[in-house]
Amino acid sequence: MRTIAELAAAARDKLDPAHYDFYAGAAGDELTLRANEEAFSKRVLVPRVLRGVGKRDLATDLVGSPLSMPVLVSPTAFHRLAHDEGERATARAVAKAGTVLVVSMAATTAVGDIAAAAPGATLWFQLYLQPDLCFTESVVRRAERAGVRAFVVTVDSPVFGRRERDHRNGFHDLPPGLVVENLRDGSGEVRDIEMSAELSWEHVAWLKRTTALPVLLKGVLHPADARLAVEAGVDGLVVSNHGGRQLDAAVSTVDALPAVAEAVAGAIPLVLDGGVRRGTDVVKALALGATAVGVGRPVLWGLAAAGEEGVTEVLERLREELDTALALCGAAAPGELTADLVR
Repeated sequence: MRTIAELAAAARDKLDPAHYDFYAGAAGDELTLRANEEAFSKRVLVPRVLRGVGKRDLATDLVGSPLSMPVLVSPTAFHRLAHDEGERATARAVAKAGTVLVVSMAATTAVGDIAAAAPGATLWFQLYLQPDLCFTESVVRRAERAGVRAFVVTVDSPVFGRRERDHRNGFHDLPPGLVVENLRDGSGEVRDIEMSAELSWEHVAWLKRTTALPVLLKGVLHPADARLAVEAGVDGLVVSNHGGRQLDAAVSTVDALPAVAEAVAGAIPLVLDGGVRRGTDVVKALALGATAVGVGRPVLWGLAAAGEEGVTEVLERLREELDTALALCGAAAPGELTADLVR
């Protein structure tokens, strides 16, 4: 079984260079992109011994969705740039792994088609709340009909971050034959995703009134915003800096996590997204207050390298590494990890 770094190298060999850069790149000087991984490497584990942990149980529950391990697949756009089967292949691998796929609003396969391709997959749906709330509601209803079990609202994107690799490569549009299928309106036309600096807590309240499904916010880094989210009745947070693709020089996610965890004080679950490449990274995030972690780019590397089986490689590699790291830290389950194990 290949490491995520080896799968990334294989993906680079297979992908069109502009498409590789779209996946791999980030905003500005890509400081935050690098910081997400470096912040994990700067933290060390202080394991406990003689704990009699026996067989480990990795299963957890997140806003009513059971996960076989505390690792889910974060929303990423345009999977069909990586492989012809795109999001369908990703969803089948996720179903096999028994975890959650957060379908991107910018998917190149419609959410209903993803659900049909992988009947056993647990799907959530990522939303950019659009200024046209009537259109946003139609997208919400379409996702509900497909059977998604939660909505994840990206809140760190009032405008698009400046991704210089894409500008250098002139990558602004999908190749012929590919569109953002979830953005079709009632006439069948495909709309552009609109970012809005007018987005506010009132829009979150609107979504809470519009759907009965759990609503999580993705892109929260400041503890004050985390407290406001709890007050707003949000069901969970994703501590994320958009993989470094929005605000360059933003704090790394694992650096932001402890203060956010302190602010919510266990009231709602936290998912950490950004920089997770090893099972030991998962352990560090869980010990510092996350309920689960999300992985994005590693899944794209697996998909590009070997389709569905490549995504399975990524998820099973993380599962095996997490299980080993738990045993070596003296924990029988993710909930037994505590902050004193990380220095």
